[in-house]
Formats: sequence, structure tokens, C-alpha cells
Amino acid sequence: MTMVMNIIDRRLNPKGKSLANRQRFLKRTRAQIQRAVRDALINRKVTDVVGQEQVSIPMDGLKEPTFHHAQSGGLREHVLPGNKDYMVGDKIPRPEGEGQGGSGNEGSDNGEGQDDFRFLLSRDEFLDLFLEDLELPDLIKTNLAKTDSHTYARAGYSTSGTPASLSLVRTMRNSLSRRIALKRPKPQELLDLEAEIRALEESGDDPERLSELRVLFDRMAAKSRRVPYIDPLDVRYSRFEQVPRPITQAVMFCLMDVSGSMSEHMKDLAKRFFMLLYLFLTKRYGHVDIVFIRHTHEAKEVDEDSFFHSTETGGTVVSTALAEMKKVIETRYPPSDWNIYAAQASDGDNTSSDNNRSLDLLQHAILPVTQYFAYIEVGAEYKDWLGRETDLWRTYKTLDGKEKNLAMRRVKAANQIFPVFRELFARDRKAAAAS
Repeated sequence: MTMVMNIIDRRLNPKGKSLANRQRFLKRTRAQIQRAVRDALINRKVTDVVGQEQVSIPMDGLKEPTFHHAQSGGLREHVLPGNKDYMVGDKIPRPEGEGQGGSGNEGSDNGEGQDDFRFLLSRDEFLDLFLEDLELPDLIKTNLAKTDSHTYARAGYSTSGTPASLSLVRTMRNSLSRRIALKRPKPQELLDLEAEIRALEESGDDPERLSELRVLFDRMAAKSRRVPYIDPLDVRYSRFEQVPRPITQAVMFCLMDVSGSMSEHMKDLAKRFFMLLYLFLTKRYGHVDIVFIRHTHEAKEVDEDSFFHSTETGGTVVSTALAEMKKVIETRYPPSDWNIYAAQASDGDNTSSDNNRSLDLLQHAILPVTQYFAYIEVGAEYKDWLGRETDLWRTYKTLDGKEKNLAMRRVKAANQIFPVFRELFARDRKAAAAS
């Protein structure tokens, strides 16, 4: 028989040496923690979703094997301290009222006497647990690769270029190296030799030495002419190459109908989906901006509290929200510098005369500059009083399948939000859709 023991180090260790124990704990309780993490998102704001999270999980399943003396059976030959009546070897009579146990605190009326286990998840642990098995669709990765911005980076030197890119330091260093290697006479050496010759000519002394100096001067002057101070071979130009600069920032547009037909339940469903998308994008990008645009018969960019909680009256004109999004992109978020994502939530109502304009804006102004556009239709019913699909669903459906960065889903209840989101962003979307 083989026995396997897991020894857990519970010593206090502030230097992070117990990280392995924490990772084993997270692995063992992964399913419970994931449920707790998803439940913890309900009362959060969209932009507060990526912080640390304190979660609670039931104590069931957290028990670990321990070594201890059996509570029954076996022979015991020890006497506990404080005993005044018995000696080693005495037989202790069985107490009356067997099985009643001792006194203690009153038990709970529902049979549960243990609190939940609470602990703090770091930001990275929170995101890893919540977004497990999710990924940007393959199409989006391709788009991101094609829309990377570019910058110029130094790439060494070249022997040709424009005068503006002339590298004086590298050119002079090459010139000096070449002159030293070829032993080109220094200008000061020629001046000193010329002064010495002039002095001998004036004094008339040592004509033999004068003759030698003249020959040496002519030789050095000729070599100085043969080895120029700067040769074309010395000239170097700074070279720059265009290199891709990955875009690490994204903007998320939240569009929602806030007319009277949108109930609080529908807004809650939309909020849950927006939170999931924002959480997902913050895991994939270094910086994420979020823009809230609400609309009735007119659209307006607002803050988050107004987006979800303010009440509005009026009709429903979807094209106003798309036009407002287009204006914000043009003024603040150029597609060359930002990855643009959008999620639109609606109950499907729209003014019939506005459907063509909405379709035109979506197809020609929004989809060409966005990485992904998700339309979520929320509500209890997806049919109008004639039994037809809603106006907005029929309008957008004409593009479904033609525009690969457009996704359309329907949601009736809160428990459908996460499955729909997983279907949109699962690594294997075909398998997720089939399941």
C-alpha cells in the first residue's frame, strides 16, 4: 500500500515564500472561487471591476488531512494534568447519560455552525479566474496586426543618405581611425619640421641635416596629400527603419436605449454584459477608456451613474447613438492610435423611418473602424405584436455574416449573460456555439 501525504507549511512568511501553498489552494478550490468571483460583480460599477476582490467560499471542501489521536478505541495509559481522583492504571467508570456530550454554546437552528472562509484575491488572480478560456476572436487578432501604428527607430549607419542625416561623430571617428592606420602626418608635425628647416636656412649651419629635413618634409607632405583628412569612405549617415508599434490602448463604447420601453431589468442585463466586456479588455490592453452613450430620440455622452440610473422620456431613434459614437471617435479616438470596441444594448425598438439610416451608419461609419461590435438584445420577448422580429434585430441581421466584426445575441435572464459572453469570446467559438 502506498500512502501520499501533503505537508502544508503554515508558518507566517511575509516575504512571499508561501506562494506555492496559495497556488495549490487556488487550484484545489478553483470552481468555488470562480462562482464567488462572478457573484461578486453584481453590485460593482463597470470601471471598478478590475480591482482586488474579497471573496467568500463555503468551508465545505476546505478540510485538509491532519494527524491526531483517535477519539475512540485503543488503550490510553496517561492521566491529564489537574486530575485529583485517578492514578495510572485506574479504570474510569462510564459517565451517566452517555452520548449527551458536555455543555457548550447553543447550536444554530439551521445546522450550520461555521462561517464562510474569506480571503483577498489579487487583481491578476481575479482576472485569471474570471476570464479563463476566453480570448479575442482570431479575426480580431488579424485586424490588430494589420492596424499597428509605426514609428521610426535607429537602425545603424549607412554610406549614403541625406545631408540632414549625416552623422558627424561617426564620420570623424572613421576618419581618425583611417589616418592613424595609414600613419598620415599630423599638421603640427609638418609645421614643426618646416620651422626647423627655416632655422637651419637662416643660420647656414649643418647643410647635410638641412638636406635630410627637406627630403623628409617633401615625403611627409606628399603622404599627407595622398591620405586626405576626410575620405568619402569615412562618411556615415544615420539610418532609420520603420518598425511596428503595437497599440496597447483600447476604448470601449457602451450604447444603450434608455427610453420608457427599457425596464430596470433590461438595464441590469446590459450592465452585466458591459462589465464583462470591460473586464475582458482590461486584461488584454494596458489602458482602456470607456465611453457611455445613451439615447432616446436624441443621444448624449454621459457618466456611468446617469447612463444606468437616470430616467428619460421620448421616442427611440438608434441612429442618434451611432452618430454620437462616430463624432466621439473622430474627435478623441483616432483608429490609428486606438483599438475600438462597442457594445450596444436595446430591447429592439426603433422608429421605422430610422432603420435605413442606422444601417448605413453602422455599415459605413462604425464597423470599418471598430475591432468588434456586439449587439445584445435584452428583454422577455423578442417579437413585436405581429409576431415578427424586432425592428433593430431585422435591421442589423442584414449585416450578420457579411461583417465579421459584428456579433448579435439575445439575452432574457441574468444567468444567460456569461454563457453568451463566453460564446462570443471563447478560444474555440465554433465549439462554444455548439455547446
